[in-house]
Amino acid sequence: MATEPMGGKRTQLIPENFIDNEHDYESITDIIARVVLNPRPPLVWFIVTAIGFVGLNVMLMAITWLILRGTGIWGNNQPAGWAWDIVNFVWWIGIGHAGTLISAILLLMRQSWRNSINRFAEAMTIFAVMCAGLYPLLHTGRPWCDYWLFPYPNILGMWPQTRSPLEWDVFAVSTYFTISMLFWFLGLVPDIATLRDRSQSMIAKVLYGAAALGWRGSAKHWFRYEQATNILAGISAPLVLSVHTIVSFDFAVGIVPGWHTTIFPPYFVAGAVFAGFAMVLTFGLPLRALYGLKDFITEKHLDWMAKITLATGLIVFYGYVLEIFYSWYSGNVYELAVVNHRFAGPYAPFYWALIFCNGIWPQALWYHKLRKNVPFLFVTSIIIGIGMWLERFIIIPMSLTRDFLTSSWGYYSPTLWDWLLFLGTMGFFTFLLFMFIKVLPFINIFEMRDLLYKNHHTFGHDAHAAHEEEAH
Repeated sequence: MATEPMGGKRTQLIPENFIDNEHDYESITDIIARVVLNPRPPLVWFIVTAIGFVGLNVMLMAITWLILRGTGIWGNNQPAGWAWDIVNFVWWIGIGHAGTLISAILLLMRQSWRNSINRFAEAMTIFAVMCAGLYPLLHTGRPWCDYWLFPYPNILGMWPQTRSPLEWDVFAVSTYFTISMLFWFLGLVPDIATLRDRSQSMIAKVLYGAAALGWRGSAKHWFRYEQATNILAGISAPLVLSVHTIVSFDFAVGIVPGWHTTIFPPYFVAGAVFAGFAMVLTFGLPLRALYGLKDFITEKHLDWMAKITLATGLIVFYGYVLEIFYSWYSGNVYELAVVNHRFAGPYAPFYWALIFCNGIWPQALWYHKLRKNVPFLFVTSIIIGIGMWLERFIIIPMSLTRDFLTSSWGYYSPTLWDWLLFLGTMGFFTFLLFMFIKVLPFINIFEMRDLLYKNHHTFGHDAHAAHEEEAH
């Protein structure tokens, strides 16, 4: 918000304009809806979707072989019973946090800049949680029995151990996925109705009409929509904090050196938002260029996302420093041994790569020009994504391979099937995301129109003229 000085007097607040160039309601709808209604997507879309489809089939092949042969095809073994699968589970869950943060918390805080990026960030949340959920389900070794994880009444009395953090994960992740799905679909309803009205295909009209749930845009519809949105946002906001906090309890309540620390809950949550915003930039920047949406995802949006990435990155780096300090201050020989193992052990190159990716490189975002430099932001987002994956690898297998007894020390390395399943889930995620982009608008049409209205009709005045007068 900006104040408008006129004659030395303070007047009304003018909303920040997050739409570049001159647009009207019709042009906003045309540009965003064209991405979906254009019968011929760009060639890049076909190439990336095909790569994602190949990855999806690789994932299905790896899962099929896993079910036939068992988890022995993975590199998991004593002492690293948790390894590649749990690393990827935590990594994917973290990626899904940016969508809920952008959609729920920033909505409750009335941050208008979220409107250009919340839709595809929400979709990324859902697809990332789907990828994450595969790993613990497959890790059980008998995925056809995974329904035992839920407390259903049965004659064998196989109730799950509710005191286990692994059981808490089941309820936390399933609740997070359900609320995210509802929040995402609810936000789509007005835009689906727009596609229903603008589509030229009868089949598309029928499908969009069914998905629009009879939306007519009446005052009663909008009133109920805003009520439902605020309720779901209020439910989603604590979920952002609780889900990754509960995931961190998988480790923090254990006695394994390097895990048993109270810093894990806030450290994991900050890391999740850090990784999530990096992934939003990784996909958002190419989509912005591919579909010519620079007027809607502006440099201001890039600047704000870079600032949040920097802030959460500083919290994560502070967590790294605290881990070292706690080990030293505790005087515990086992904790000190884990730190020495990270500094100079067989996995030391991964640890120092982690410090570079998450601690050193993001400090460049202090510079204003770099926060708006698209190539630099894209490279930074990829580096952060790699760094956050390395963080999970350092925490899980590295700690397990240096336990209390030297007789239980070991070394972990992934197998071909570990790699194929991981790359397959990345293909699955990419395929779902690009199919979503083709079928549904990945920028919120009605919220962008609302932004335009608020910017040009603030308190009954023309804010654009006020901005011009301020410039003079």
